[in-house]
Amino acid sequence: MHLEKILHTKYPIIQGGMAWIADGAFAASVSNNGAMGLIATGGRTIDEIRKEIEICKSLTDKPFGLNVLMLHWEVEAISDLVVEYNIPFVTTGAGNPGKYIKKWKENGTVVFPVVPTKALAIRMERAGADGVICEGTEAGGHVGELTTMVLVNEVAEAVNIPVVAAGGICNGRSMLAAEALGACGVQLGTILLGSEECPIHPNYKDKLIKSKSTSVKVIGRINGLPTRVVKNQMTKDYIDLEKSGASLDELEKLTHAALGRAVREGDMERGSIMAGQVVEAITEIRPLAQIFQELMEEYNVEKIKLCQGDRS
Repeated sequence: MHLEKILHTKYPIIQGGMAWIADGAFAASVSNNGAMGLIATGGRTIDEIRKEIEICKSLTDKPFGLNVLMLHWEVEAISDLVVEYNIPFVTTGAGNPGKYIKKWKENGTVVFPVVPTKALAIRMERAGADGVICEGTEAGGHVGELTTMVLVNEVAEAVNIPVVAAGGICNGRSMLAAEALGACGVQLGTILLGSEECPIHPNYKDKLIKSKSTSVKVIGRINGLPTRVVKNQMTKDYIDLEKSGASLDELEKLTHAALGRAVREGDMERGSIMAGQVVEAITEIRPLAQIFQELMEEYNVEKIKLCQGDRS
């Protein structure tokens, strides 16, 4: 892996741009501990995003980034913030950022769009992206159809820019698997929810510790936006509505502010508890430094074993 050389970080790890969760303080903590911290724009106004950038800059002298949600109602203004604050790194989600890439790159920003398909990855390379993040359906939150194993392999064979794997990455073995598929680094989301520094409600963290891989489910596959969450009363109600033929507007009424209820209020029944299939890997709350160190130690051990032909 060599993503760390591209991003000037200690580790080849990007923190996922988790809406309502990834604030300036958390991004700074991630960056200070050797990975690339990201501030999420999802769920925040332009003034709130500006505030989080200022907080992050005050807490770290390491590189950090901004995750730009292309569906954001103020996406134009957010694209200008990238230039105004000389943001070193940008990831994007939920759309095509092609129209902004040239402006960002001319400002010296490294751009890695998140892509759910090979076709979009190819378009991003043509648009001038520095790399792409291939997020498989194993991830938490909004997801596509393809698994990480299929997507990373397809994209790595189709483009000549760096590829980062996301979705289902939780330990050194999965990091090594991503590298074997052609990835130069990984993006982590779910596993970082179990960190001491992550600003989610204690109830959220407790719920994750108690959850198994079978505790998560995708809602929105019938008539909404596919989203992987931990099962609760909200998901049951949502699925019942979906099956009854409810409109997208009706479904959105049920989930409106649901992520905020989980993240900030700790509502584990009516809130949206976003998490990926690797949620079972969260068995305790640990410092970010420990999480990253153990990931890299496991990765190095597994790589040595593989090179020596030890398959045990």
